[in-house]
Amino acid sequence: MTHPEPPGRLDRPVDGRSDHILGNESAEVTLVEYGSYVCPHCRAANEEIARVRGQFGDRLRYVFRHLPIPGSEIARRAAELAESTHSNEEFWKVHMRLMTRSAQLTEEDIIVVTREVGLENEEPRQADLVAQNANTKIDADIRSAQASGVRFTPTFFINDRRYDGPWDESSLTDAMLGRLGHRMQSAALDFVAWGPSAGVLLLLATIVAVILSNSPAGVAFERLMHENVGFIIGTEAFGMSLRHWINDGLLTVFFLVVGLEIKREMTVGRLATTATAVLPIAAAIGGMILPALMYWLLIPSGPWTHGWGIPMATDTAFAVAIIAMMGRRVPVELRIFLTAAAIVDDIGSIAVVALFYSDELNLLYALAAMALGFLLWLFSRAHVYRVSMYLLLGVALWACVYASGFHASLAGITLALLIPTRPPANLRALIVQADTIIAAEAQRGDVLRHGPSLRALRALDAIHDRLESPADRLLRYAATRSSYLILPLFAVANAGVEITPGVLANHGPLMLAIVAGLFIGKPLGIMAACAIAVRLGIAAKPEAYSWQQLLGAAALAGIGFTMSLFIAGQAFTETTDFAAAKIAVFLASMLSAVVGALLLLTAGKRSTSRVTELAPSGIRP
Repeated sequence: MTHPEPPGRLDRPVDGRSDHILGNESAEVTLVEYGSYVCPHCRAANEEIARVRGQFGDRLRYVFRHLPIPGSEIARRAAELAESTHSNEEFWKVHMRLMTRSAQLTEEDIIVVTREVGLENEEPRQADLVAQNANTKIDADIRSAQASGVRFTPTFFINDRRYDGPWDESSLTDAMLGRLGHRMQSAALDFVAWGPSAGVLLLLATIVAVILSNSPAGVAFERLMHENVGFIIGTEAFGMSLRHWINDGLLTVFFLVVGLEIKREMTVGRLATTATAVLPIAAAIGGMILPALMYWLLIPSGPWTHGWGIPMATDTAFAVAIIAMMGRRVPVELRIFLTAAAIVDDIGSIAVVALFYSDELNLLYALAAMALGFLLWLFSRAHVYRVSMYLLLGVALWACVYASGFHASLAGITLALLIPTRPPANLRALIVQADTIIAAEAQRGDVLRHGPSLRALRALDAIHDRLESPADRLLRYAATRSSYLILPLFAVANAGVEITPGVLANHGPLMLAIVAGLFIGKPLGIMAACAIAVRLGIAAKPEAYSWQQLLGAAALAGIGFTMSLFIAGQAFTETTDFAAAKIAVFLASMLSAVVGALLLLTAGKRSTSRVTELAPSGIRP
């Protein structure tokens, strides 16, 4: 599953004994800049910082840390000059002179500033000591920048949090004042960047659904879910229940994201090469076949046989959330394996839904869907990169697929496979182009009052669009909305079950088949397939994780939840059958989560103990 880059935190807290602070040391707002004196962007941002400092006064303290541009001797010498001063006051005097003396810092500027502060007259021994201390401070700043995730200059931190917004005075002021919009955005980014967040939100939505179903409001909620919602175009009316809009409409976006992630993994990701793909592919196949076979052996005939697809699925969000909570106890390679296997599992689940859980086929709409798919393919082959065009055709494709009798999830997968990728852009050329456009606009007299011209904005939009392919852009926009909005809505709409003695008493065989398939069949199938693949020599298990850790990950794959509930909803039309299936999926998922987590925890402790025993005396990992 896709997660954004975690928000950067300042690695070394501001310390008046080692940092140069401009302003009140006890100010409520701290602005830290990692910069270089030869960086033109730092020199330009210096003017904005001066205005912000003037606006905040004693409420702001400003700290400058060095990150000299790599390979630039003059950048390092300028930093050494600033750090060779004997007081905080002298440092800021030199800092301002280096930032403002000329449009581009030169050797002559350094000589002149050195003379101005009288550093050229120091004794050699004293000068050597000063230079040594200066280099120590600069190197410490560089290490701090690397640990804080700084990739370019200038990079700002506001109250220990990296600021990724615009560098103009207004935007910086909004961030420093902590206005509601900025606080909400920061809180949302922090939550999304937390590894287990998607799984935790899904769990909370499930708890809400179960409580709601067993509360006095349960009847009213079910009535709301069955409320018909639609629209009329001319004489034609189209409507579905609210639950169907979620399951057949919004969930298509989830399948679109799954398709885009599959496409990415098979082109540039973990499934792109045979060496890395064989083991998770084998695991996924074994983890789908054995649960379905176990279900069929327990229910060989009768009205429940159609539910054989329920124990085949894995809920990636929950499985990855549990692994993320364990942190370093779980090797990165094992996380990669489980994610890749879950992606292949998704391919199988989607195929099962499309082939075995679709309604009676309407040939006319099926042909229309095929025609739209062909049109999407033509656009992709013709290098049409406008995302809006694909989204418009995607909506039409969804309507035709839904009306044809195939499950609407097929529309999301089809759109994901047909939307084009694109070779990486030449960033240097785009930077030169953007700089040229902005420089030309800056020469216009009315640009400060009215902003850039429409022509310039269109050109900059085109540059921005070229930075990523339509597939990558769509995945970036849709992934978080799928994980943090659509899946929780799906859980609220479908995970609720009224637990009654009748459901538990009359559906024992069905529940046993689902629990056995997910809790027993899933890990056994994965382990058997992996063992066979390794034994035959077509795959290799990485040394980074043990077989017990692999078993723990295989047990976590038994968390079916989202996809299992989805398939159960397609397989059973009887309310009591669906309710029993939901209870079984919950039970199997909880058992799989607990057992998988325990296996990984115990395996992680053994691995740590083993490393500690092997470590030389006095050294601990």
